Order: sequence, then C-alpha cells, then structure tokens
Amino acid sequence: QVQLVESGGGLVQPGGSLRLFCVASGRTFGSYTMGWFRQAPGKEREFVAAINWSGGGTYYADSVKGRFTISRANAKNTVYLQMNSLKPEDTAVYYCAAKQSEYAPEFNYWGQGTQVTVSS
Repeated sequence: QVQLVESGGGLVQPGGSLRLFCVASGRTFGSYTMGWFRQAPGKEREFVAAINWSGGGTYYADSVKGRFTISRANAKNTVYLQMNSLKPEDTAVYYCAAKQSEYAPEFNYWGQGTQVTVSS
C-alpha cells in the first residue's frame, strides 16, 4: 500500500510559478512510477506528467510541455511538479498518483488533491 499526500497548491497570477509536492508513505516508493493529474470544474481528470522509478523517463501532456517539470527524490519519498508560466486554464485540482510498473495501464494509488488557481 502507498499513501500519497499533496501540498503546494494555491493562488497565483498568470505567468507565475508554483511547485507542487507529493510525499509518499511506504518503503518501496523508489520502485513506483509516479504521475500528476488534474481535474478542472466540469471537466474530466486529465494526465499532466509522469516519471519512472529512476527519474530517467519523463512524460508530459502537450498542454504543459515546456512549462512544467516533474522530478523525484527517492531518498525523500517525494515527487515534485514545478509549474512555470502558469495560465488560467491550468486552474484545477492536482492529484498525485502512483503505479507499480511503468508499463501498467492504470495508476492505482491516488492522493487527495491540491487546488491550483491561476487568476489575476
């Protein structure tokens, strides 16, 4: 079992930056592929970014490529999402997720989410 707790969300102006944190419980964090998803009001949850167990493989949605960076610190059981050049359309609840295999079709562990609001 893995428990995930997100933090770092908040209100930011367009063009600003935020860094999200996801701390995981469990001794096998280093073996999990981690991801970030988001859900805006009235919309379905969508993939944002993912990183494999070593950090050597990263994946991004086209909408955030070049603006967001996912990274991890296995010694701290933590995955990060650095968000730069934020836009109003980035406003959403951001969720951290984990899966045991990079090739598994679904993420099976989820955090409770952290709100990100981009507004002037």
